[in-house]
Amino acid sequence: MLQLVFLIPLIAGGVVYFLPAKKGRLILLGTAAIHVMITALEWFKVIGPLQTKYFSATPEGMLVLAIMSFLFLFISIYTIFYMGEVEMEKEPVFNSSMLLFLSAMSMVAIADHIIMLWVAVEATTLMSAPLIFVHRSKESLEATWKYVLICSVGIALALLGCFFVIFSMEMSDIHVPISFSALTTVAAELNPVWLKAGFIFIVIGYGTKMGLAPMHTWLPDAHSEAPSPASALLSGALLNCAFLGVYRCHQLMYAAGLGDYSSNVLIAFGLASMLVSAVFILNQTDYKRMLAYSSVENMGIIAFGTGIGGIAVFGAMLHMIHHSLVKSSLFLSAGNILLGYGTKIIDKTGGMLRLLPKTGITFFAGFAGISGFPPFGLFISELLIILGAIKAGRYVAISIFIFCLILIFAGAARLVMQMVLKDRDDVEIQVPEKWMRALPPLILLLTSLALVIWLPDSLYQTIQNAISSVGGTVNG
Repeated sequence: MLQLVFLIPLIAGGVVYFLPAKKGRLILLGTAAIHVMITALEWFKVIGPLQTKYFSATPEGMLVLAIMSFLFLFISIYTIFYMGEVEMEKEPVFNSSMLLFLSAMSMVAIADHIIMLWVAVEATTLMSAPLIFVHRSKESLEATWKYVLICSVGIALALLGCFFVIFSMEMSDIHVPISFSALTTVAAELNPVWLKAGFIFIVIGYGTKMGLAPMHTWLPDAHSEAPSPASALLSGALLNCAFLGVYRCHQLMYAAGLGDYSSNVLIAFGLASMLVSAVFILNQTDYKRMLAYSSVENMGIIAFGTGIGGIAVFGAMLHMIHHSLVKSSLFLSAGNILLGYGTKIIDKTGGMLRLLPKTGITFFAGFAGISGFPPFGLFISELLIILGAIKAGRYVAISIFIFCLILIFAGAARLVMQMVLKDRDDVEIQVPEKWMRALPPLILLLTSLALVIWLPDSLYQTIQNAISSVGGTVNG
């Protein structure tokens, strides 16, 4: 039964809180392995389909769950060796929160009931907040409060949007379960005015958690202050969960014949996010904040591609997969950089190819990947989105899109080149790099490259099934 994907991490998280740190790390890794196994069994339909009042194994949900499970496994491996190098007073809290966070995100991925999805998304905020505050500094306290307050306001607006969707049923005298699967079957009969109002509030609410501008302001602080394993999970998995909430509502709008309306909303928020990221990434002094603004950009790209429709939706789904792999790799590499140099300030780093050669290679390769350079998958996904926009006649929108891509690359490239290639004699490495901390980010990058060369049929079919409900196509 697929509910085990959130029940097992939930139980393990409660147990780990009371255990010594070293035992907690082992349970963290063991739970990650079990989570991957359960996800794989459901993916290949070994344990049968799930369909209950509150949960359902949808194609888009299974895609988000598979990405999350795969990332968590390698983040857990990295965490064991990362924690051996850092001093963390409350490591049991960290280990427990990581598992509870996985539980909440897993619940988001399989939630079908509109209110259950909201509860699960809210739970991700509560479970991940301790991960940001774990260092107990003034900066981490500020970042945590900003995260909790802004996301809570956003989630409250999403709840109001859910009520509007339910009210659209009452206005049309429709009585079905308030699950996405049931609502989709009667979507054409729902009151369009209240449905549109509900979608706007849901996009603003879940878009806050997704990091869409202008609701993104929590994200740079949270990603910067959280330990690198938590940052990798926040960017690589949490943002996808928030996008899933938006996507499920977009499916409902499309089924109701309001796809053009919801598409235009997503395009507007997507471009706004890219523009904001382009402005703020130019003069960043903190490399973790730079990566955080890159996440804002890429969530904007995913929203934009989803709104364009056609083959661009296929590109958006590919972008979600490859962004999760590459960005998680970058945050894990950032953890190695922080250990090595003892600082997050870009001007106090340099000469990585000489001082931290393994990390320098993975960080530079990750930058090339996240910038959309071939042979990485983000090159293909962005190309598909551009082709989809041109085919749809969105010439102004795609011009802004390409301009933002160029501006963001130019701003980030200057900073990354300084860190990796500019040799310096006035910096010293505090903690030497080790293979077991360099290996997980490398494997994530290689996975992204492997999926460019060979996209498994099961993954291809899952993406195809996920995008067909919003008019997406894989054939152009």
